[in-house]
Amino acid sequence: MNISRKLGSLVFCGVPAIIGGGIVYAIFGSYIPVFIYEVLLYFAAGIFVVKS
Repeated sequence: MNISRKLGSLVFCGVPAIIGGGIVYAIFGSYIPVFIYEVLLYFAAGIFVVKS
């Protein structure tokens, strides 16, 4: 996979990070669960990009 496609995949994974982070904050009312959610998404996106 070329670099432009990898960057596009990471941008595509950024949308759930932004929207999902807001939803997680609305549910829990704290930034700690948001941080955990963001770290999990970061690892999932990294694995996706490395395997592709």
